[in-house]
Amino acid sequence: MYISTRDNHPPVTASGAIYLGMVPAGGLFVPETVPKVSPDQLRAWRELPYPALAAAILRLFLDDYTEDEIKACADAAYGSNFFHGDIAPLTWLDGLGGFLELWHGPTAAFKDMALQLTPRLLERAMVKVGGGKTLLILVATSGDTGKAALEGFKNVPGIKILCFYPDQGVSKAQELQMTTTDGENTFVVAVEGNFDDCQNGVKAIFGDEAFNQALAGQNIQMSSANSINWGRLCPQIVYYFHAYFQLLRAGRLTLGQPFHAVVPTGNFGNILSAWYAREMGLPIGKLICASNANRVLTDFFAEGIYDRRRDFYKTASPSMDILISSNLERFLFEISGHDAGTLIGCMRDLGEKGRFAAAKGWLERIRELLWAGSADDREAAGVIQEVFARHHYTLDTHTSVAAAVYGRYRRETGDDTPAVIDATASPFKFAGSVLAALGQETKGLDELGAVAALSLYSGQPIHPALAGLEKRPVRHRRRAAVSEMREIVAAVAAGTFPRPASS
Repeated sequence: MYISTRDNHPPVTASGAIYLGMVPAGGLFVPETVPKVSPDQLRAWRELPYPALAAAILRLFLDDYTEDEIKACADAAYGSNFFHGDIAPLTWLDGLGGFLELWHGPTAAFKDMALQLTPRLLERAMVKVGGGKTLLILVATSGDTGKAALEGFKNVPGIKILCFYPDQGVSKAQELQMTTTDGENTFVVAVEGNFDDCQNGVKAIFGDEAFNQALAGQNIQMSSANSINWGRLCPQIVYYFHAYFQLLRAGRLTLGQPFHAVVPTGNFGNILSAWYAREMGLPIGKLICASNANRVLTDFFAEGIYDRRRDFYKTASPSMDILISSNLERFLFEISGHDAGTLIGCMRDLGEKGRFAAAKGWLERIRELLWAGSADDREAAGVIQEVFARHHYTLDTHTSVAAAVYGRYRRETGDDTPAVIDATASPFKFAGSVLAALGQETKGLDELGAVAALSLYSGQPIHPALAGLEKRPVRHRRRAAVSEMREIVAAVAAGTFPRPASS
């Protein structure tokens, strides 16, 4: 069963948690208990192909889905829609670690690893608990979740998907990926503000009981494709096991030997998935949390004060430009022993005062598990240049933040435990910034011209998800203020939201 982090909802089944997305009155669903995996089970899984491994792990969490349902979902999610046979291959670079390439899916970002599976789980959840309602998926995106969710949910019967992204807060390639999306059930809107404005707007809509009741009267239920939805978070657990087994097969680890997980972090979902894998029994040593110049998490883990009242920076790693990390709520609930009362006070303070202080004992437990650091654009660009010069390997602007922070961790601690660094996006999604980091001229190049130039310079073929992007017709042109988000949701629900003509 799944329980609320704020103890304000009866326990629900896995399909119920996935169907609802988040707790209607505020809060997030977490598993009541985390399933454990023995060394013998790890040994049995080590040679499984990715779809079979995903099915084996998901069965432990989603026990009101049948074995056949989970197998069918996993097989459909991880197949020819990925452009690499290993789905998430690990590239080892001496002196750095293993880069877990999570960007070989249909939108060139790690969100595909979950969002090719989540819609299939949600379709079945609609049958189990949906009662015949139309599902309206709301998405707030800092760049990558939007396209991955749109691609996963487009033309799925019984579902509409509405994606909000920050106007001028994503890369040109990310924006074009979203605004050129086809499908009769897809809606995309640019919001005048940053990602936190989009995310807070969506959370407020979810938490508006009267609005939800009005939608229910139209036979519509809202849900989420962000990592606030357990159906988005759970599939991400799988690739940490997959990375470990690749290290075993390559002889870089022996069974039971630990490795560190290094994760570029914004909303805290990806690194939280690594924590769940660790809790299950995967021998992860440290979770290394890498932030960019928006270092609200780094400061919290260092000082015990989470304070979103600070300058917001638009960086070369826009998917990490976040000051309110939603999944931190789940993490604090878990490490506090499910202390909902204390957590409620913290979340209330964050909402009302813009800050909260860690409760007694939290930081000690966190520091046993996690090491946090940040790297600004200059540091991250230096790592892109260095890695390319030494290994002829091209990092994107988010992965380079993680690599920079991991380098600092090693220098400060002297710890040479093998590490897996999440490579969360293809470098072609941020080609202009990557080219500039490599010392190449970008003047006069738009984002899509930079894609071609990066391919020529690096010798790496353009990711299929981005090839020819500039030739696709733009279908979504709507821009709106934060105050208009609720009105737009209502119009999409009612079927009155105008669809622009292709151009």
